[in-house]
Amino acid sequence: MEFTVIDYSIFALLLVLSSAIGLFYALSGDRQRTVQEFLLANRNMGFLPVALSLLATFQSAVAILGVPAEIYRFGTEYWFLGCSYFLGLLIPAHIFIPVFYRLRITSTYEYLELRFNKTVRVFGTVTFIFQMVIYMGVVLYAPALALNAVTGFDLWSAVLTMGLVCTLYTTLGGLKAVIWTDVFQTLVMFAGQLAVIVVGARRVGGMARVWHLAEQEGKISGIDLNPDPFERHTFWTLAVGGVFMMLSLYGVNQAQVQRYLSARSEREAKLSCYAVFPCQQIVLCLSCLTGLVMFVYDREHPLAPAQRPGSSDQLVLYFVMDVLQDLPGLPGLFVACLFSGSLSTISSAFNSLATVTMEDLVRPHCPGLSESRATLLSKLLALGYGLLCLGMAYVSSMLGPVLQAAISIFGMVGGPLLGLFCLGMFFPCANPTGAVVGLLAGLAMAFWVGIGSLLRSMGAAGGVPPPNSTALPAMGNLTATLATTALAPTTVPHSPTGLEKFYSLSYMWYSAHNSTTVILVGLLVSLITGPTPAAAVDPRTIYPVLPRLLCCLPPKYREKLCCGVGFPAQDTDRADAVVKSNGVGNGLPPPGPRPPAAEEGQGYIRAAGTPAYALQETSF
Repeated sequence: MEFTVIDYSIFALLLVLSSAIGLFYALSGDRQRTVQEFLLANRNMGFLPVALSLLATFQSAVAILGVPAEIYRFGTEYWFLGCSYFLGLLIPAHIFIPVFYRLRITSTYEYLELRFNKTVRVFGTVTFIFQMVIYMGVVLYAPALALNAVTGFDLWSAVLTMGLVCTLYTTLGGLKAVIWTDVFQTLVMFAGQLAVIVVGARRVGGMARVWHLAEQEGKISGIDLNPDPFERHTFWTLAVGGVFMMLSLYGVNQAQVQRYLSARSEREAKLSCYAVFPCQQIVLCLSCLTGLVMFVYDREHPLAPAQRPGSSDQLVLYFVMDVLQDLPGLPGLFVACLFSGSLSTISSAFNSLATVTMEDLVRPHCPGLSESRATLLSKLLALGYGLLCLGMAYVSSMLGPVLQAAISIFGMVGGPLLGLFCLGMFFPCANPTGAVVGLLAGLAMAFWVGIGSLLRSMGAAGGVPPPNSTALPAMGNLTATLATTALAPTTVPHSPTGLEKFYSLSYMWYSAHNSTTVILVGLLVSLITGPTPAAAVDPRTIYPVLPRLLCCLPPKYREKLCCGVGFPAQDTDRADAVVKSNGVGNGLPPPGPRPPAAEEGQGYIRAAGTPAYALQETSF
């Protein structure tokens, strides 16, 4: 179908308002003149905009397309993923946020230097950059490709417009503009999905009839308590494996942690984590209901065989354009909804990549960089990553079958990074050698299983991946891995055995499997090479999870679990009472005495015998 003038106007309005928000914050307040304001929104954000930004960051267009298609094909089993959101957000609120916030760091990977050393920090930073650079190009290109295939919407006009607009407001307005555009774009996403559900359900007789017909067709799934980790979706796979996936996104990912750190207090950061829980449930419900309405509508208004989409990510678009074709403006609203998902995700990628590059790679080598030059360099980095995103979108268009492996990398890398942070935070005995070897082992395991699954699926008859694979059924279907949803065929191949069975591990267990590999290998190597002495561990970088989980043990045994590390009293009020300035703190100094000359202009001053730190003017 062709877009009308009204549809194009709504789409253009999304771009204009997003750009206007960036220009507003570029010209108001301190006008993004300091690194703290540009990268951390001056640490002055409330919990609600932070929560909506957290939601928008990984609610990308590929998820908007992928989840309804998953429900359409396999039923509501995926809905049980919502059970993982409780622990997946509660654990970051009470474990990761307190540690990161009280250290007053800017980059998540500063923690790794405070806990281990610079080498571990660089390894973590490079891994994250590799992950996000590949991700941001695909997340921009994939929905544009699907939209072009269905509506004729010009492919590269959409890619260039979205990429340049996003680069503009991210570079000019900094994190504050990114957060407030995320809020606006989240509301657009809600409106677009809700419009599709309401109109679609009305066309088939109401939501009650949709549910009844879906139940008759076997699309309403019961609770499958099968503990087999090789089953693609069961209750345990989604509710337990999903917790580790959520932790890799909401616990240690720089894009999310940066939003926690922008909150005006630790309490506000925790509240943002609580507030995103009902929002996540609403998003999941909207996506699942869209899939059910789409299924019933397709049964009553089937497309001709020649019109049926060739890939799963086009199912939603064909449905939307068919349902909304006689309602001017609503197709444009859904396209705005789709690209709001892309904008919110890639803007977060630009800002987080600029942050880690500045804090972890540039600043350590240029300690004398002035505040104004550091701010300018941060903006240039955001601009550079924006242009790189456009380049990666072009590369994505040329990869062909290799693209299937490229887009799987995002899911492969999250688990090992989660394992690295858990190793440092929960096990005081872990040393830097164990951390590096553990991370490399986790990455090797992730790529082994992930690429093995991909190659196995490509070797199957007709190149169709089996149900448990994270690979994509066809080149056009780019939504599966990025939405952590693999859309598989309804016919089940022969039962695999041996190594082939290992490759059929459910993708929902990948984060748990890979993070556990990092922890076990890291602990083993640390014990072989010599555990970190208790005196060399800063207690503020440790969360005593084992002593608290095993609180029923006698005190002397719980002390042994702490490996000799003493923990200061957890005083949230005192942790929040930090004097702020225009500088950006670079975390805590290493334990031990410091030269007097190093006290001024280096972030935090450590008073003897107290865990409180004062933030001083920081010179880059």
